[in-house]
Amino acid sequence: MTPETDKTPRPDSILSHLSGYLDTRIDLIRLELQEKLTGLFVNVVHGVTLALLGLMVLLFSSIFAGLALNAALDSSYWGFGIVAGVYLVLLVLVLVGVDKSAFQGLANKALKDTIYKSDKRA
Repeated sequence: MTPETDKTPRPDSILSHLSGYLDTRIDLIRLELQEKLTGLFVNVVHGVTLALLGLMVLLFSSIFAGLALNAALDSSYWGFGIVAGVYLVLLVLVLVGVDKSAFQGLANKALKDTIYKSDKRA
């Protein structure tokens, strides 16, 4: 039997193919990780921006409500006291009425299957 007709692959050929396969898999994993990190960064920046804008809306609407109540009550401080009292009542309701399990359920629902959803390999 001559080397040209031998169908058995050479060990160095198998090792080079295996090495190429492993290099390709590592590159694929790196690209997937980079894609996920980019998506996470975009989501974090988007969330922080929305939180800051929401905070500004809440702050300025509270100041507006306090000033409007001050004008309606002809006082310089009762409007702000009423607004602070509303926030105090909301704080007490959240502290007493809502336990952590409600937030845990919300987090579980929001994050359900996020790890495997983007996995394209099956």
